[in-house]
Amino acid sequence: MKTQIHPTFFEDALVTCACGNTFTTGSTQKRIQTEICSVCHPFYTGNQRIVDTGGQVERFRKRAAKATAPAPA
Repeated sequence: MKTQIHPTFFEDALVTCACGNTFTTGSTQKRIQTEICSVCHPFYTGNQRIVDTGGQVERFRKRAAKATAPAPA
């Protein structure tokens, strides 16, 4: 196996979520920042929550409302 080709592996990499949760894991990066983790993800929490990125959900709802609105007579 070739030497000096693998990245440095950190056994105690710190992962920080946007919700404030932190935990350690093994990674090639010393610090990792994430937006959603198992503490706040809707699948794991059981809460139905829409994660909106850049207003995409609101734009979809506006288009859906126009499509289901009755046509003017």
